[in-house]
Amino acid sequence: MKQKKLITLTLSRLKQLYRNELPELVRIADIHEEFEPFKSSLLDYIRKGNHPDVCRQLELLIAYDGRSVHELSTDEQLPVHTLLLLYQFLRGELEDELESDLFVDLYLQFKRLESSPSPLPSVQKVRQWSRRWLVGTDEAVMEVRARNKERILHVLVQKIENRKHTTSRYRFEEGITYDEKIRRVAVWWSDFRFHLAMAAKTPAEINRFLGSTLSAETMYLLSRARKKGMPFFVTPYYLSLLNTEDGGYNDETLRSYIFYSPQLVETYGTIRAWEREDVVVAGKPNAAGWLLPEGHNIHRRYPEVAILIPDTMGRACGGLCASCQRMYDFQSKRLNFEFDTLQPKESWEKKLRILMSYFEEDTQLRDILITGGDALMSRNKTLRNILEAVYRMAVRKRKANLERSDGEKYAELQRVRLGTRLPAYLPMRINDELVDILREFKEKASSVGVSQFFIQTHFQTPLELTPEAVEGIRKLHAAGWQITNQLVFNTAASRRGHTARLRSELHRLGVICYYTFSVKGFEENNALFVPAARSMQERVEEKDPLTGTDRNVLNLPGIGKSMCFRMVGITDTGNRILCFDHDPTRLHSPIIDKLGQVYIVENKSIAAYLRKLASMGEDVEEYAAVWNYIEGSTEPRSVLYQYPEFDFRITKRMSNLVI
Repeated sequence: MKQKKLITLTLSRLKQLYRNELPELVRIADIHEEFEPFKSSLLDYIRKGNHPDVCRQLELLIAYDGRSVHELSTDEQLPVHTLLLLYQFLRGELEDELESDLFVDLYLQFKRLESSPSPLPSVQKVRQWSRRWLVGTDEAVMEVRARNKERILHVLVQKIENRKHTTSRYRFEEGITYDEKIRRVAVWWSDFRFHLAMAAKTPAEINRFLGSTLSAETMYLLSRARKKGMPFFVTPYYLSLLNTEDGGYNDETLRSYIFYSPQLVETYGTIRAWEREDVVVAGKPNAAGWLLPEGHNIHRRYPEVAILIPDTMGRACGGLCASCQRMYDFQSKRLNFEFDTLQPKESWEKKLRILMSYFEEDTQLRDILITGGDALMSRNKTLRNILEAVYRMAVRKRKANLERSDGEKYAELQRVRLGTRLPAYLPMRINDELVDILREFKEKASSVGVSQFFIQTHFQTPLELTPEAVEGIRKLHAAGWQITNQLVFNTAASRRGHTARLRSELHRLGVICYYTFSVKGFEENNALFVPAARSMQERVEEKDPLTGTDRNVLNLPGIGKSMCFRMVGITDTGNRILCFDHDPTRLHSPIIDKLGQVYIVENKSIAAYLRKLASMGEDVEEYAAVWNYIEGSTEPRSVLYQYPEFDFRITKRMSNLVI
């Protein structure tokens, strides 16, 4: 049966499908008046199949049925009744009318016992999928964007004319003509500060920049979001990337970053931190066991690396991504777009010294990731001061090691990373002064043992690789820094060939693919969520070994990134219950020995995901093998991301740790 029809079947039609296609399974349910004997006979039935791997996977469903597991993201006990529900369904004993997605998934799992494994798509097919997606430097795309820019320039003139505050550097002198105003704005367009000053902060303003093309339904949803206090911040540059014309290129991935979903709007205000280790209580260890300085400046999950979030404009972004993993922090106002309030206070210099002491006095930290918000949102002077503090910390840590014996020495700083999406959101930010700061820091830090310098950016779609972005990438490389890319595997980005095209284009530009993140699984991200099965399918069927240096992973609450999972159940709504192990390729907090295996319930069924793809115009038959990916493993770490070996032995003792 075609996928498109299968995922829309009613329960009665689905039951008939079981009787026609899986008669022995139905017979076993019919002859057993009790559930436990049904399970025993079911086990015998499964073991008669011709595929040992499928048999083993289905045996796991039997083993877990009737158990209760601790679901880590909700911190609640979850009863597993997958096969009991199947038994009741086949016997017509369901008390409530359930959704069909659970039984569609189970139908396809049992059909695998008697069918041949799906062949992998050919190289030619993957290329065909990939070529569907245009790049920001394609002539047809640039023509649309030139018209967008022309339209937006006129809107910007009106905005400047209507501004109440005249203290801005972006204002018109008395008496200049309209054409002169247009030319002036066209010059300011190359200044990143102009885009930040002119960013759209209300739904009405976004719609005005987009030529009033947003639907009434979208405007109503965005107005609800604004009433709930959700921030809006989109620069004219990024809005110019969208396609507001009939025909042209598909910009769904761009729009999925700007426009909030009904689920996100509904849950905003009650969003919890998916990364439970980001919840910091003074004097107490976080979920990963690490003691942190007071405040919310340092986030830590692993022994070797910690995130630094400065009290600067780095707490803002060049735009708020709808799938942001720090939406919890925007909700709590720790991250925002109020630039005047984000200027560094006098107390920041003192706090920065305390934060650097944390890195200096820790036995294992060798990697600092400066992010936010966005590291490059900080002003050049502020960023220079932060990097200078990092350099001085590295010097002190190295000097202190001279007094320690071999085997007792602390890890010294080896890697510095700046987390930023501005190469995609606002590439004009990468100006000559910034390049000089990065080059100078690299020269100094290299002399004290730092050997890895990464701009850790986030291109989500090949449409973001504009001429401006390409020039920004060139400048960052000229500063001597490597650029790595993380993308969020949301629904729009998960379409066949999309990520493959992005990887290929990034590779051509010298950008190293680092991670492909699955969207976290809370309800606010339901519209964007992609099941782990599709991430595994993309990795196996579409990833080119040459360009695919990234790893497809899910961020597990409190434990880190992994794709080591097994399906152990399915909820009554068809959402898969996955049992995760930690990534065995890297060093973790010892907390994982206490946590053991991690259970996560996905917030979208495979059938619901395919229906969403169908609504976006995708041919769901091309995703038919996605149901088969019910277990996964984390890809090996590329040598590009491994830390260099020290020429001395560091202590095995972990500081700032309480288990």
